[in-house]
Amino acid sequence: MEEPVRPTSAAVGDALRDVAGLGGFFVLPGTADTAGPRRAASFADGFAERAREVNRRFGTSEARVGVSIVHLGLAARLWSPLLACTVLHGIVPDLRNLEWVDDTSAIRLQRSPEGRPAGELPDMVTAVYEQVAAPLQELEDTFEVKVAQRLLDGNAASALVGSAAVLLRARPEARSAVIRLTRDLLNVGRLVGTGSITGPDLTFRRRSCCLLYRAPNGGMCGDCCLSGR
Repeated sequence: MEEPVRPTSAAVGDALRDVAGLGGFFVLPGTADTAGPRRAASFADGFAERAREVNRRFGTSEARVGVSIVHLGLAARLWSPLLACTVLHGIVPDLRNLEWVDDTSAIRLQRSPEGRPAGELPDMVTAVYEQVAAPLQELEDTFEVKVAQRLLDGNAASALVGSAAVLLRARPEARSAVIRLTRDLLNVGRLVGTGSITGPDLTFRRRSCCLLYRAPNGGMCGDCCLSGR
C-alpha cells in the first residue's frame, strides 16, 4: 500500500494556528511561530521541576500529587490541538519532539510542524491515540516517584474527554465527529476501562483519582471517582 501524501508543513501549521484560536490548551506552536532562546533542559527535567512547583503551590510534600497533576495538564495540552486538527482539518499532527515554553506549563514543537491526512490512514483512531500515548509514556519512564499506571491512564482519559467537551462547545457543528472519535479512542490501548461517558455533552466519570484531593489546597475534579454525583 502506498504511503498517503503528507500535508505540507505550511498546511499543518495553518491548521494548528486555526485551532489555537479556540484558546487555552489548544495552542501548540511550532518553531516557526516562536522566537527567543530555547530551553537547554530536557523535556523530562522540565516536567520534574513543574511537578515540584505544583506541590509547592498546593502545599503538599507528596511527590506523586504534583507528578499526577502536571501529567494530567500535559495530556490536555496534547489532546486538545490533536483532536481539533483531526476533526476540523482532517490532519493528524505529529506530536513528537516537544519542549516547554520558557518557564510556563505551555508546550511547543521543537521543529516545523508535520502531520498525516486523517482520512487516508488505515487506522486513524490508533494513529491519533499514539500521538498522545507515546510522549506520555516517554515521560512516565523517567518519573522519580512511583505512580499507579491506571491512575496515569485515567489522567489521559480525563484529559481526552475534557478536551473533546471544550471542542464540542466551541464547534457544535462538528458534534458527531467529536463524539465518535472520543468514544472510539476510549476503546484503544491504555484508555480502555478508564471511565465512562455519562451524558450527551461528554460528561465523564473516571475510575481512578488524580490525587488532587490529597493536597491541603486541592479538591475534587468534576469527573472524580470519589465525588458523590
